Amino acid sequence: MSGRPTAPTPPAPSPAAAPTAHDAPGTPGAHGAPRPEVLAAFEAAKGFMPVGEGLALYAAAVEAAALGLPLVEVGTYCGRSTILLADAARGAGVTTVTVDHHRGSEEQQPGWEYHDPSVVDPVVGRMDTLPTFRRTLHAAGLEDQVVALVGRSPQIAALWQAPVGLVFIDGGHTDEHATADYEGWAPHLAPDGLLVIHDVFADPADGGQAPYRIYRRALDSGAFTEISAHGSLHVLRRTGAGS
Repeated sequence: MSGRPTAPTPPAPSPAAAPTAHDAPGTPGAHGAPRPEVLAAFEAAKGFMPVGEGLALYAAAVEAAALGLPLVEVGTYCGRSTILLADAARGAGVTTVTVDHHRGSEEQQPGWEYHDPSVVDPVVGRMDTLPTFRRTLHAAGLEDQVVALVGRSPQIAALWQAPVGLVFIDGGHTDEHATADYEGWAPHLAPDGLLVIHDVFADPADGGQAPYRIYRRALDSGAFTEISAHGSLHVLRRTGAGS
């Protein structure tokens, strides 16, 4: 013996202190909520979705990702909601696919309420949110979980051949664009998959009606059953054939 006092043996950690799967990188937080760093990245990103609706989207994405199929977002903008979809996908080992032409929707053009001159390409004089989106994903550490398809939603949907676990429609808010997004992507939704529609307002005084009309169309088709709503975000499950 060296004669030096020995350090006391630390007690074994109690079961409550042991790490859980929810504490591991790349898995959702407890009760299906995003981990603090993911939520912080969402809040820091450029975009319009409120936190409460973001949490509802994340919960839907976690549930849908368990089907083992890709999650599809229509309307990327700068990647704010993509962060939540990508983190949910990472936890389940699936991929988020996000679709956008990155030239901005109608209300984001010059002279309109949601125009942001910081995302205008000074060379071509048009909106280009793709560079901001890529920086958003890089900052969140989620580049490997996302496939970004740059183009118009109906063209990409026409090429798509695989079933998906979630379709999140948050693109253009005209009837033409919202209808094209619904008709292009809803048929690819697998049984029990989730259709999530943003900016659904029953009262025209609260917002545009195009998302509301495709929401009603989905319900009236008999192919979807609403399972939750938070603010303007409505979540429907595929429970039948058709769209």
